[in-house]
Amino acid sequence: MREYSVPVLVDVPASASLSDTVFRRGEQERGSVIMRRQVDGAWSAVTAGEFRDQVVALARGLVAAGIEHGDRIALMSRTRYEWTLIDYAIWSVGAVTVPIYETSSVEQVRWILSDSGAKAAFYELDPHLAAIGEAAPDLKLVWGVEDALDGQDVSEADVLERRSQVGGADLASIVYTSGTTGRPKGCRITHDNLLFTARNAIHGPAERLFTIPEPSALLFLPLAHIFARLIQVAVIESGAILAHTPNMKNVAPDLASFQPTFMLGVPRVFEKVYIGAEQKAIASGKGKIFARAAETAVEWSKAESSGGAGLGLRLRHALFDRLVYGKLRAATGGHLRYCISGGGALGERLGRFFHGVGIEILEGYGLTETTAPSTVNIPGANKFGTVGKPLPGVTIAIGEDGEILVKGRHVFDGYWNNDTPSRDADGWYHTGDLGDLDADGYLRITGRKKEILVTAAGKNVAPGPMEDVMRAHPLVSQAMVVGDGRPFVGALVTLDPEALDHWKATHNRPGATLAELRTDPEILAEVQSAVDAANRTVSHAEQVKKFTILDVDITEESGHLTPTLKIKRAVVMRDFAKDVDALYGS
Repeated sequence: MREYSVPVLVDVPASASLSDTVFRRGEQERGSVIMRRQVDGAWSAVTAGEFRDQVVALARGLVAAGIEHGDRIALMSRTRYEWTLIDYAIWSVGAVTVPIYETSSVEQVRWILSDSGAKAAFYELDPHLAAIGEAAPDLKLVWGVEDALDGQDVSEADVLERRSQVGGADLASIVYTSGTTGRPKGCRITHDNLLFTARNAIHGPAERLFTIPEPSALLFLPLAHIFARLIQVAVIESGAILAHTPNMKNVAPDLASFQPTFMLGVPRVFEKVYIGAEQKAIASGKGKIFARAAETAVEWSKAESSGGAGLGLRLRHALFDRLVYGKLRAATGGHLRYCISGGGALGERLGRFFHGVGIEILEGYGLTETTAPSTVNIPGANKFGTVGKPLPGVTIAIGEDGEILVKGRHVFDGYWNNDTPSRDADGWYHTGDLGDLDADGYLRITGRKKEILVTAAGKNVAPGPMEDVMRAHPLVSQAMVVGDGRPFVGALVTLDPEALDHWKATHNRPGATLAELRTDPEILAEVQSAVDAANRTVSHAEQVKKFTILDVDITEESGHLTPTLKIKRAVVMRDFAKDVDALYGS
């Protein structure tokens, strides 16, 4: 079994908790800026002292409301300043944050609140309040994220006493992630999981991100995702300045005004930046210039990775830096140097393009169960097409079947209300993903053993439950959800031959062929109703946006189903690749 490990850089004490840094900085660096938040359209500074005091005020309110050590508190909100404030207040009193995606369906909210046993919940918008109210009508403690909780009967000393009882082994969060069974599973993430990962990252592979002049990060990915959550903690721990953007539509102007030095994203974000720049160039009659600039950026990046660019290439690169690259950097605020990409495959060409532009994208790999990153590329040693080397304190191995195995203190504490072991007898966490390790310890992802799809936007999608709902429609024989690495979720659907014969007889279409019926408006409407039923069980990001009806059925006899009638996904993807590509216009 091939394996590669990197030694621990920071040995976090067992007594350490996530709120320690907030209180230390609040007392020792009261005037230093820790965050910036948008107030009336402008970025307003929040000092370490102010943030610490606001955490204490909210913590007093939580204690006054009856929140005990270990109580679970749900948080359903977009990414904003109050998310971080509430998170640290919950941690300060030894309670547990249970994030809920703001796009979650009522059914998903109901399951998370019920399974976690949440004692209270915070919401941001009216639809969030409505979802929580419908999902858990008996939940009494429900607050808005901007509410000022009454903590007059609780002193600051009471909060400090509660905080002193919190250690690394205590549960910090239950983060729900889709499983192959369809029901989201709650990952038990401890204070030590987050602190160990964050501190070893900021003093290891991500050190350059935090030691450049005036480091700052703009956070716009959902904080319900463990990836964004870890970045939140890392920025607070490092002393960099953090800002939030709740609306993805505002990312571009917020980048320009906040001017961050680094940010995190998923591949789809970087794809949109590239496509937007290309389309803008074409619209202004400069499409050919942009195309040459893009090729030059990629060529320059490759040359820099193998000894350096020659004079001719350097001159071309300098020319396009004035014509194209500089404008792209200016659109991101002019100070953006690094980006961290996760949640899906970036693509080597896209990574090299941005590298040539002057913005280095560091691709990493991890799961909710590994507190986000297990591996990440390093500035100056970025091996494009890989997801980097293990973080300090992490060991990566490749099993005999090609599965990626992981060890380290970043591996989660197990599943909530679930006895499934988090590690095997030798201490390895089995990721369900397939990969290769090169001689230098760089990991390359080659596939997935598990069925979870990851869209280009980094959204995890469990296909099984939606497929079950679609197959419940009388006309549907089989349905297979697709979208791995694609911009949205789609579906391949087949029609049941017997049900179709009945439909033709009752709709006066006795001689209609399958080739004709797969595009018939009434048939399409029937299948759309099945898709709509499936979509109602999931969040907007997981919903099927387009489907296609195949011109044959998929059966055991055709080699597309197992004897137990499970879909052989790889076989279907191979045999119907053109149909899948057609869904995405390629």
